[in-house]
Amino acid sequence: MNKVNPSQQEIAMTSNQEQLTAAAYQQNRMASTEEGIGVCGWVLVVLSYILCALTFPFSLCFIIKVVQEYERAVIMRLGRILPGGAKGPGLFFVLPCVDSIIKIDLRTVTFNVPPQEILTRDSVTVSVDAVVYFRVFNPVMSVTNVANAHNSAQLLAATTLRNSLGTKTLHEILTERETIAHLMQTHLDEGTEPWGVKVERVEIKDVRLPASMQRTGREARAKIIAAEGEQKASRSLKEAADIINESPIALQLRYLQTLTTISAEKNSTIVFPIPIELLQLVKARGSGGSSNF
Repeated sequence: MNKVNPSQQEIAMTSNQEQLTAAAYQQNRMASTEEGIGVCGWVLVVLSYILCALTFPFSLCFIIKVVQEYERAVIMRLGRILPGGAKGPGLFFVLPCVDSIIKIDLRTVTFNVPPQEILTRDSVTVSVDAVVYFRVFNPVMSVTNVANAHNSAQLLAATTLRNSLGTKTLHEILTERETIAHLMQTHLDEGTEPWGVKVERVEIKDVRLPASMQRTGREARAKIIAAEGEQKASRSLKEAADIINESPIALQLRYLQTLTTISAEKNSTIVFPIPIELLQLVKARGSGGSSNF
């Protein structure tokens, strides 16, 4: 049995949905254009044909048009879209003076959503920006249903970003980026489908915290690092004290090393070394006198 990748199934379902949407819209468009262009319109069309015939072959420069593989041409004759939808790719013919052409690019378009100042659910102000990938899947809908599909998609993406993140806490925004991006893609796709635009991907680029919160976080991390360093130093000092306590000569060596370090420095300090045995004798006499007392 052949295994189907889940991503391929999702792409196939999306393609089928786009085809059904385009077919339904085309059927409605055909029904609305059944009235025709009227008698005056047909007169203008006939005159245009006669003009092309009289100026042949010079008229070929005006009636032959070419669109690229990634483009489609929406032709309007006297303000009405011709039956059959968008034309292309390749060669096609138009009538001068009565036909107008609008070329639509079907390639994926990328745009950056400007940084948005958002107040999260836990009352923290953050600045978030994102990137959106979208493409036009129905050129006729993108021409007739919206004035500027690209600009409208950008404004809708900025609004959707603010609305989606306004219901999340700061912790959710930082840890659930993929979930939030998928939710944004779903909302954007629902909003841009009547415009003939398909949102393919949404990615949250950066989440910037306020300067005061960043400074507070750095200070907290510095205190934690300092506390951990003091804890490790105290453990090391305890281990060193235990080792010196086990060997009395180690204390004497440490005492001599300290004197050597002090004498090596260029200062006016005068050091009078006192034998450790004398200190121990004074300590023993003091403890003996106190016990006799």
